[in-house]
Amino acid sequence: MKFHAATEPRRDVWLSIQSDSLDNSAYLAWLRCAGDSVGAVAEFTGFVRADGAGESSIVAIELEHYPEMAEAAIRNIILQAQERWPIQRVAVVHRVGRLKVGEDIVYMGVSSAHRAAAFSAVDFIMDFLKNDVPIWKKAVLAEKEQWIEQKKSDKDAKNRW
Repeated sequence: MKFHAATEPRRDVWLSIQSDSLDNSAYLAWLRCAGDSVGAVAEFTGFVRADGAGESSIVAIELEHYPEMAEAAIRNIILQAQERWPIQRVAVVHRVGRLKVGEDIVYMGVSSAHRAAAFSAVDFIMDFLKNDVPIWKKAVLAEKEQWIEQKKSDKDAKNRW
């Protein structure tokens, strides 16, 4: 799914799981036009990095997902964030497929009247996305491929909420 705007302005969501490149400027423009009460937009973009596979450098990662479950899990996380903070719009765009080092993996942004709510919501959504969404990473190394296990630090980050 590329775009969904709910009828209630506070519930506006841009959700996409895609192989295409990210368009951060389009997401930011959409987040900003939520109305005159928008006072802040907080954003996060994650990239593929070369470290993280032990002694070998990562050349790329392969991201696989279960489409219906992944979208439902992200929607649930967004709903939880909307219930916790007075946020106006949320954009979550996650890529799948083979991505090289340096490429964007995920974008998320939140618009709100105040920065604290926007920052907290982005942090919350990312912590839960890394733990609860069925998207799996495989590291592509020069000599082999290996699945990337979930980190304890990611679980701990989620548990603080």
